[in-house]
Amino acid sequence: MFPDAGEWDPLTAGDGDDRRYVRHVKPKSDNQRRLMEALEEGTVTLALGPAGTGKTFLAVAKAVEALEDGRVQRIVLSRPAVEAGESLGYLPGDLEAKLQPYLRPLYDALNQRLGGKRLKALLAEGAIEIAPVAYMRGRTLSNSFVVIDEAQNCTYGQIKMLLTRLGWQSKLVLTGDPEQTDLLPGISGLVDIANRLEAVSAIRIIRLGDQDVVRHPLVAEMLGVL
Repeated sequence: MFPDAGEWDPLTAGDGDDRRYVRHVKPKSDNQRRLMEALEEGTVTLALGPAGTGKTFLAVAKAVEALEDGRVQRIVLSRPAVEAGESLGYLPGDLEAKLQPYLRPLYDALNQRLGGKRLKALLAEGAIEIAPVAYMRGRTLSNSFVVIDEAQNCTYGQIKMLLTRLGWQSKLVLTGDPEQTDLLPGISGLVDIANRLEAVSAIRIIRLGDQDVVRHPLVAEMLGVL
């Protein structure tokens, strides 16, 4: 039985967690250090690697840092609403409620970095926006730190569209694991885009591996054999 869509609210989920939020983020591997440098110095960064390597968390952490330092006016976080082998079309609630399960990992990363009260305030102010990829078409994102998560579930055309949303005084980050796409074979555009963009010197492409996994040690071992 699915839980009621109203049981989890991104604006209240972090209440009471402020004591645990992360104030200072440090890399735990050489590749994570390279990724943090790329996020700091580059305009467009692609972070490719397996689950648990900190791609999303580090990107969100740098986005929050840029917002707090006044280098950008807002954070825009986006994910493709692609089902991971299960149909969620019959979940109760309106469109926003149906999209929450797809976007929850982004709220979780923000809660870890900001704490619930601060996150709630920034969402209410519009300084942080979280939306599915489909909502990005036709926009120009200026003075923003844009993070596109789970980009392996985007087609070539979608990623091209997202890259061309980049406006003045903005940064754009794509994160994804090419080995865990939920699209049909040959549909994901992440690897093709990354290979093509290697020819653009101003774009930073960071490839993380099993050695960069910071979850339970068994995760890295499982990834090595699965």
